[in-house]
Amino acid sequence: MKISIVTLSYNQRAFLREAIDSVLQQDHPDLEYIVVDPGSTDGSREFIRSYGEQIAQVVFEADKGAADGLNKGFSRASGEVFGFLNADDYLLPGSLSRVARFFESNPQCDIVMGNGYIVDSNGRSLRHVRARDFTVRRYLCGGIRWLQQATFFRREAFGLSPGFNTENRTSWDGELFVSMVHMGARVGYIDADLAAFRIHGASISGTGRLLDAYRNDCKRIFRQIRGRDWRAIDDLWRFLYRVEGLLIRSRLWPKAMIGREGGE
Repeated sequence: MKISIVTLSYNQRAFLREAIDSVLQQDHPDLEYIVVDPGSTDGSREFIRSYGEQIAQVVFEADKGAADGLNKGFSRASGEVFGFLNADDYLLPGSLSRVARFFESNPQCDIVMGNGYIVDSNGRSLRHVRARDFTVRRYLCGGIRWLQQATFFRREAFGLSPGFNTENRTSWDGELFVSMVHMGARVGYIDADLAAFRIHGASISGTGRLLDAYRNDCKRIFRQIRGRDWRAIDDLWRFLYRVEGLLIRSRLWPKAMIGREGGE
């Protein structure tokens, strides 16, 4: 099973080696690695070139943002399964072999989500994330637990989706997956740690500089999927999910089930 991984690179030279090596050192034998860099000026491009043919394709083209860069990368991908990784994040050893085995054993699943860690600039663990119950309602009401870096999806499901929304500058990944699930894609879970998501002073999540834009994107996605604005009943669902989150953090909630499918 061929897996295509796309890495987005833009002025993250300090973390780039760890990201690239975490992909190239996977033990899965059929890997296609694509790196997209729209114009780094910190030496990232020269470093990427130093890997030569180890990287199947390098895309050095200007783009309209991260979502556009991902669309460019995946338009060149030929794998049966897709995944993507920012230049400041990384995969954990053996992740892609686990993903391939899961998809081979679960042909009914279109998306698989694994567990992982949120780490700081030095790679120290800040929080463990166990993926579970990615549904449309949970996503729209803030009731999900997942890591984009530990999420993979079939080529066919991506082809049926609208792709990454280039107008979304904050949550292009979440919008893609909730759109896929809304269209009928089925979600499964691997109860194992697959990747790490790094938060640091220059990252979107680390600075919070796009918080207002993120709220606006959430409202737009909600209206697009539900065909209406937020109502009081949605406040209730959000409250219930927050209570559930407290129970999960207190270890009073059951673990995610491998192979469990998402939906509404």
